[in-house]
Amino acid sequence: MVIGIIKKFINKVLRNIFKGKKQLKLGLYGPPNGGKTTLANRICKDWLGEEMGSVSNMAHETREIQIKEQIVISSKGKELAFNLVDTPGIATRIDYEEFIKSGMKEKEAKTRAKEATKGVIDSIKWLDDMDCVVVVLDATKDPYSQVNITIVGNLQARDIPVLILGNKVDLRKASIKNIQSAFPQYDVIGISAKKGTNIDQFYEGLFALVK
Repeated sequence: MVIGIIKKFINKVLRNIFKGKKQLKLGLYGPPNGGKTTLANRICKDWLGEEMGSVSNMAHETREIQIKEQIVISSKGKELAFNLVDTPGIATRIDYEEFIKSGMKEKEAKTRAKEATKGVIDSIKWLDDMDCVVVVLDATKDPYSQVNITIVGNLQARDIPVLILGNKVDLRKASIKNIQSAFPQYDVIGISAKKGTNIDQFYEGLFALVK
């Protein structure tokens, strides 16, 4: 708790120092339920003392771009300031019937599907504004999916610096090796955004990403 208070104080001081300077836009991208918002909350709680948004087991819970400005992280005497952009989960197809299966009524399901579709479109558009991107993948799932290939393809086309996270390493089926095999051109770090596993390694990875 004391460490958290100290981090929050240091971040406040550093935010004032970096205020007015052009800050990096760091985007969190990935398929639905990969853990982007959980990671965003972890970052914000570590350095700002507050969460960024709500987390749900239902796909496409995040349907609008969420931004937290002036986050400053520090490590080994270095500081990195950025605006954190949490994006809706990317999907190649969104069917309202999937929401009905989750217990929604048809009207609400269709609205949710429409909002989720718009969120995907906005996420892709926002790529043009990103200085660097962290792709958050569920390490328990097959990384060779059309969605993941689409995301990485868009990033490669724009020549955006990328760090890939294999999230949920606390689960038995998690495999970082599968993700590394799928995307050998990028650095891959295994984390648990929920439990905080390897979060310091992730922060170090951010410094390497923007050097």
